[in-house]
Amino acid sequence: MPADLLPLPLTGRVPNNALPVRVYRAALKGRTPREIEAHLAARDWTKAWRNGIYPFHHYHSTAHEVLVVARGHATVTLGGEGGPQLTVEAGDVLLLPAGTGHRNDGSSADLLVIGAYAGGWDWDTCRPEDTEPDAARARIAGVPAWTQEPAE
Repeated sequence: MPADLLPLPLTGRVPNNALPVRVYRAALKGRTPREIEAHLAARDWTKAWRNGIYPFHHYHSTAHEVLVVARGHATVTLGGEGGPQLTVEAGDVLLLPAGTGHRNDGSSADLLVIGAYAGGWDWDTCRPEDTEPDAARARIAGVPAWTQEPAE
């Protein structure tokens, strides 16, 4: 299943990435959280967690992140304030290259997201109002490419 590609601007307090966001619709629909985690780990997306998506703009400057909606639905703003909004639902997979801003703008009460990081890299959490963009861009430039897509 090919991904939809969503390029984001590289200006402003949210650095984003020259690599586009990849959206795989319904790619992991019907899988349990445990099955999703095993699927991601087999593709070298590790350090999995289960939760939701923060309701404030943030990004990770030290790792590429994948978000899989295991249950429920959400509206997510990508790229920082004024960026495109995406509605995601159970089974959808978002690959967010390092630096990609994201924020939960509303979700169902049963939302469950499985997140993981490419290649076992450690992540940070950067908020645009608290993080120097040029320093974040330097960290982003040092993040190696992922070796496998999280969904196909």
